Amino acid sequence: MAAKLAVLTVLGLLGSVSCQAGYGGYGYGGGNPTPPPPTYPPTPSPPAAGLRVGYYDDKCPGAEAIVREAVRGADAGIKAGLVRLFFHDCFVRGCDASVLLKPTDANPQPEMLGIPNLSLRGFEVIDAAKEALEAACPGVVSCADVLAFAGRDASYFLSGYAINFTVPAGRYDGNVSLASETLPNLPPPFADVPRLKAMFAAKGLDTVDMVALSGAHSIGRSHCSSFIRDRLPPSNTSDMDPTFASKLQANCSSPAGTDNTVAQDYKTPDKLDNQYYQNVLDHKVLFASDAALLKSNETLPLVYAAVISPKLWQYKFGESMVKMGGVEVKTAANGEIRKVCGFVNKPYSG
Repeated sequence: MAAKLAVLTVLGLLGSVSCQAGYGGYGYGGGNPTPPPPTYPPTPSPPAAGLRVGYYDDKCPGAEAIVREAVRGADAGIKAGLVRLFFHDCFVRGCDASVLLKPTDANPQPEMLGIPNLSLRGFEVIDAAKEALEAACPGVVSCADVLAFAGRDASYFLSGYAINFTVPAGRYDGNVSLASETLPNLPPPFADVPRLKAMFAAKGLDTVDMVALSGAHSIGRSHCSSFIRDRLPPSNTSDMDPTFASKLQANCSSPAGTDNTVAQDYKTPDKLDNQYYQNVLDHKVLFASDAALLKSNETLPLVYAAVISPKLWQYKFGESMVKMGGVEVKTAANGEIRKVCGFVNKPYSG
């Protein structure tokens, strides 16, 4: 009886969510108590201005396949890093590969040296894909598009091929990268829902996008330093499951201490799936920003929806990745196609 009551409560929550993004949203609209059956393949959202699916079909045939093969050979940790790399790029100056620019005498503090970016991974996969693309089609495929394709492909492989979406392309690469812009733009692990909403809204992403993309916390690892102060004892504000907290405390107290890393999803750490949302409900998540999703009447129903309908979450995750990929896109007027992803063409062009 208790289980039946819980199911009815969840369905009631689902019916109360407004439809924020058409079918792709987690809300079902109209007070409908049950989700509509998914229709596959789903209709994609309109791409950002200047971007289109199949952009390289005539410019560099096989470009997307080259990137996918580079991603295929990476291990699960690097694939998770590629999803994060794409997110961190798009949230600072838009999706322009500015996160890939390396330190130079002219710019000794690029984005990759910003505090939130010091643990980024996957740069070597992007470089390998770009090198192969330059051999096949010199000066044609932007590093920004390589990042977008790699984020999509990593999601595809990590989800067991369940998350599969098309990526509009045509981005140009930016030539400005500043470490000082990372902290103001990247959501911190201690953020509450109002702050998360504001930071996502600043990039044109809504609450549904924010909750959907939070599902990327079902892959990858985190340094203990990202959560130990506000989530583990002696914190008296954390609502983390006590047994889970004890295990984390043990892992984070071993010789390496706060430099230790732990899986972001203790149950399916190498699979991009909806287990993260069950972990949120079970109070077994690392970050305060994860736990905060239970504390808002806007986000709580979306968490339940993701648990109940994995296919709908998979679709929405892909849709939100595409939407994020349209943030502040550069064009030929304010960007370039880099020859090497780590450096702007000037003064490196021959």
